Amino acid sequence: MSLVSISFLFFLLPAALVCFYAVPAEKNTLRGALLLAFSLLFVFLVQPKALAAALVTCAVCYVCGAGSSCAKTQAARRAWCVCGIVLTVGALCFYKYAALLASVFGVTITPPGAPAGVSFFTFLAVSYLVDVARGACAAERNPARLALYFTAFPKFLQGPLTRYSALQTALFPARPGWDAAARGAERICVGLGKKLLLATAAQGAAEKLLDTGVISCPAAWLGAACYALQIYFDFSGYTDMAIGLGALFGLNLPENFNYPYCAQSITDFWRRWHMTLSQWFRDYIYIPLGGSRRGKPRQVLNLLIVWALTGLWHGASWNFALWGLYFAVLLIVEKFVLAKLLNRLPAFFRHVYALFFILLGWVLFRTEDFSRLAALLRTLFTGAAAVTAEPFVFVLRQYGIELLLGAFFCTPLGKRLLETLDRTRFGRVVKYVLLLAIFALALLALVRSGVNAFIYAQF
Repeated sequence: MSLVSISFLFFLLPAALVCFYAVPAEKNTLRGALLLAFSLLFVFLVQPKALAAALVTCAVCYVCGAGSSCAKTQAARRAWCVCGIVLTVGALCFYKYAALLASVFGVTITPPGAPAGVSFFTFLAVSYLVDVARGACAAERNPARLALYFTAFPKFLQGPLTRYSALQTALFPARPGWDAAARGAERICVGLGKKLLLATAAQGAAEKLLDTGVISCPAAWLGAACYALQIYFDFSGYTDMAIGLGALFGLNLPENFNYPYCAQSITDFWRRWHMTLSQWFRDYIYIPLGGSRRGKPRQVLNLLIVWALTGLWHGASWNFALWGLYFAVLLIVEKFVLAKLLNRLPAFFRHVYALFFILLGWVLFRTEDFSRLAALLRTLFTGAAAVTAEPFVFVLRQYGIELLLGAFFCTPLGKRLLETLDRTRFGRVVKYVLLLAIFALALLALVRSGVNAFIYAQF
């Protein structure tokens, strides 16, 4: 099951909404229990072993969190925390990286496939255990509330990553007001449109351009731009749906994207892209390693470690490690060499600089075959300049409108348009008509194409 599936949108979600809103306003505990029941059902329908893995992770966190909370000394609290992290992160490493590590030593290992969402709920486990050990939040005594933290269906597969302290009071939620519910429904429509209309079109264009044999230099750059649009609208569309669903059920989930392709540096890009993951690595890896407090050489090493882990978090493939180190080098050079120069450049040139390296990064991210990657890089910088040959013109003819809309909605202009419409009664009518049209077109695309997997669900 997926958030963009007929079974979820027309069966599980309506059933959950009816039950949730039928509960009297003062019955928060019953509402939380219902939300947990539907979340467990959703995760089971996604993948039974994902439910088992999430519940085992929850049990480990419950026991180790309670042990840490009851410990009398800081050393004992750390021991409980380390124990929980070793168990949860160890399971993640076995599922995702055992084969890769074995290949380094010439050994063949075939571990079972990783449970869906394992990377995300493992990171939730680490943040919970560390925060309890630090005293940033109290250990949860109610196992049902902790289970809901790990399995709440709006955010189970792809986040956003949420600290337990930020979500703790809402895990057995009050019934949201109708205004909040309406905003949640609007956000769901926007997310569906991003995923099923814009991301799907960008995917078709990217595959046509990047998965063919010989293409021109402009076609290669257009393919990189199409993939950039695909991954952005795919993931931000999921995030919009998650935040909207959370609002319907009283869960206040954090924003995860802030128009990253409007960035004017690589540093700025990573402050805007997958913000909750960047914050997680900052708070639980970079700062504990020493951050920037131990001199420049140690800071450079810390950045290399963090970005190598960020790359490998996305998958057990060397292209992800290369992608992480690529951005590590860019961030280090930007911080220690280019910072003053970039500040003196006009905004337009800073934006072009950032987009150039972002697009190159997405080519590294997408291409697992290094021979194919080398061919693409040669084409990007030395390929033929003809723009009339296929598939360049074919893509522009078939997907041109969707790509232009994608470029438009990568900026804040789309949001500002909806906000402008919201200021008058007639504008609100126009806004709701637009949202209904997006919803209808998205459903039509869903019926035609079937279930559409999200890119980040595989990570």
